[in-house]
Amino acid sequence: MAHTFEIYKDNAGEFRVRFKYNSEVMFSTQGYSSKASAQNAIDSIKKNGPGAEVEDNS
Repeated sequence: MAHTFEIYKDNAGEFRVRFKYNSEVMFSTQGYSSKASAQNAIDSIKKNGPGAEVEDNS
């Protein structure tokens, strides 16, 4: 699969989520104190992302 979410622990000990496409990091989230919160972020992105509007500030 080309698209993946990755939960990892940063140097500060917080859990973060990376979204990758073909191994390239497209974005990373803020730090979360628990792995469950990081998983909730993934669930929220999956649920709300498809209908999100694009805001062009260029």
